[in-house]
Amino acid sequence: MGFYFLRMSLLQALNHLRNLNKKPSKLAIQMHRAMVFQSLFLLQLLLLFSLTTATATAKRLHTIPRLSPIGPRVWLDHPDQILGESVREDLETFFYNQTLDHFNYRPESYDTFLQRYLINSKYWGGANACAPILVYLGAEAPIDEDLDVIGFLVDTAAEFSSLLVYVEHRYYGKSIPFGSREEALKNASTLGYFNSAQAIADYAAIIIHIKKTLQAKDSPVIVIGGSYGGMLASWFRLKYPHIALGALASSAPVLYFDDITPQYGYYALVSKDFRGASETCYQTIRKSWEEIDEVASKPDGLSILSKKFKTCNPLTDASELKNHLDSMYANAAQYNKPPTYPVNKVCGGIDGGGFGDDLLGRVFGGLVAYKGNRSCYVNEPTNQSETSAGWRWQTCSEMVIPIGYGNDSMFPPDPFDLKAYIEDCKSLYNVTPRFHWVTTYYGGHSIRLILQRFASNIIFSNGLRDPYSSGGVLENISDTVVAVKTVNGSHCLDILFAKETDPEWLVAQRKTEIKIIKEWINKYYADLSRF
Repeated sequence: MGFYFLRMSLLQALNHLRNLNKKPSKLAIQMHRAMVFQSLFLLQLLLLFSLTTATATAKRLHTIPRLSPIGPRVWLDHPDQILGESVREDLETFFYNQTLDHFNYRPESYDTFLQRYLINSKYWGGANACAPILVYLGAEAPIDEDLDVIGFLVDTAAEFSSLLVYVEHRYYGKSIPFGSREEALKNASTLGYFNSAQAIADYAAIIIHIKKTLQAKDSPVIVIGGSYGGMLASWFRLKYPHIALGALASSAPVLYFDDITPQYGYYALVSKDFRGASETCYQTIRKSWEEIDEVASKPDGLSILSKKFKTCNPLTDASELKNHLDSMYANAAQYNKPPTYPVNKVCGGIDGGGFGDDLLGRVFGGLVAYKGNRSCYVNEPTNQSETSAGWRWQTCSEMVIPIGYGNDSMFPPDPFDLKAYIEDCKSLYNVTPRFHWVTTYYGGHSIRLILQRFASNIIFSNGLRDPYSSGGVLENISDTVVAVKTVNGSHCLDILFAKETDPEWLVAQRKTEIKIIKEWINKYYADLSRF
């Protein structure tokens, strides 16, 4: 988690460099320092990129598409932001003195940092009524951004008489260990505490603290998350069933690790989405890659492409343009939500022919349709964010999602190259990605066989037009570990703010999820009364 062009900015930055042969005053001081040092750190990061990749040959880079419940800023609906602003008025911000390392007893493990969480008590029935607590698990971005668009908690709060809690993920936003972001992201030694296991342990500590503070020992907790946060929600229920009664995991590709899901699943679905929108659009995109390479091979080819696509800076390599288009198509498909439907927008621009009937003119038409009229496109100046650095570390340590390009897509074939991926991560952090750790620690293989008797009270929700649904749980595992899916849905639609214009299938999906959660809570109340 701008934040939502992370995937594009990483591709651009790395590709370009490959071609170079309300808190205590102390906290206020810390956050000020973080702002001052952030730009210095990011500059160091860019220098590291250049030093370690200067002699590499240009090619498509295997970065992992962002796991965010929110799409690119270009497609954020303004009404959602207005809803978020009104919701913020009911929120109170707190900071918890969080343990740095939950899994070690070395002296430095007992260091602490301030972790941010927010509470909305407007609708809560109270501790005496054992009214439920809905907890949103923040993911790879400051929690502020999710507050603007994640509406499921607020939309259902009156119905559940629930307390609403939003917890920020460590190393993001204002929840920074080591006193400053610059220090926290300094090297692998300080980044070593930055992982999913520590994150869900943080959430456990904060939930226990809140229940104790509010004397709400018997209030059931439902954790909710989207995308990477959805993974965290499902893993939290598995690891901390004594704290969370259930979990809603929206668009959580928990099976996109190791070889559980075919590596080509993501881009096969991107291609399917575009082909479903328009066959001619699909074919134009499929043919465009070779055309770009052909033009680029000419003596003045890169100049021609730069003018054709109105790039903000002259292209240094054809892959710079191709990576940008790749990201645009992926984002359009992943966040292909009503009423804008970005895939249809892109294809409308490609098929419309408003910028010439030639192949590349039509592709540029799709780019303009997606981004709107601008002075320039492609390699536009972007501000590096804490999220870009944070997500890059997470994918280089444990969140290794092997996404490749197969033959049955509109993209040139290019399998996921684990060896090259490892070398990239070693050059950045001097660490080797733990490719199998997620499935070792949380599971994933033979998930139906394992979880049908072990797990309970998890909703895996997916929209089948979301490329990441290829790595999601799409069939019921048991009566209480269930899959709720929609044919026309995209990434995390069910947990966004409900709107009057929502299609019937989306309204029905949310109603199903609410019904299931009510059943969990009612059974809990029956057990509580009995015991």
